[in-house]
Amino acid sequence: MESVKKDTKTVLIVDDEQAIIDVLKFNLVKEGYEILEAKDGQTGLEMALQEKPDLIMLDIMLPKLDGLTVCKRVKNSCNIPIIILTAKDTEIDKIVGLELGADDYITKPFSVRELVARVKANIRKADATVTNNINIPTEAQDTQKKENKIIVGDLELDLDKFEVKVRGNIIDLTLREFEVLKFLAGQPGQVVTRETLLEKVWGYEYYGDIRTVDVTVRRIREKIEADTSSPEILITKRGVGYYIMGE
Repeated sequence: MESVKKDTKTVLIVDDEQAIIDVLKFNLVKEGYEILEAKDGQTGLEMALQEKPDLIMLDIMLPKLDGLTVCKRVKNSCNIPIIILTAKDTEIDKIVGLELGADDYITKPFSVRELVARVKANIRKADATVTNNINIPTEAQDTQKKENKIIVGDLELDLDKFEVKVRGNIIDLTLREFEVLKFLAGQPGQVVTRETLLEKVWGYEYYGDIRTVDVTVRRIREKIEADTSSPEILITKRGVGYYIMGE
């Protein structure tokens, strides 16, 4: 077997339809990715934990172990980007997938070009996060521990601990939810469009599915707002986007 170059990214495809695997594999190999494949959830989970791929493309409806369970168990062990790939397009499926830590969500039938773009965006985002963590200068670490927080009203984000507090209570957010809140809280009072959030937080270089943003915001609200029907922290500017209420 030929050795894989160090800079070659590996994608694990977990889907019980061989035709889907073949299409994805053909197009991702052309883009220079190394491909691993599994046709059931149990095998996919074992491969994910053993091989530590750079990204997982994960179907929901799988034999032996469903995709949402695989997603949850992978995210409990390591922060591998996961794109959920499914024929189900109901909002509840999207909400559950994102709540369990999935990084992205795309439904069948899909545009191969768009899906490849999302693979690139999620891997690039993950690489940037790792690089930023590695490249923190040693002499700056003490300063960051003291100052690396965003506080807006009742909302407090600790950027080193990836921890959010509302009125002193710790809120459990997924990494993507934290990143959305961080981006908005960094510019309180300023309305940010869904397209900008897709570009800056998800890393998309095109206008993707803005419903992903709406679902993520809804999940954040359910965790940080006392009354989601009348939010006081994360506000919607109808027809435009979202913002964090300033002081």
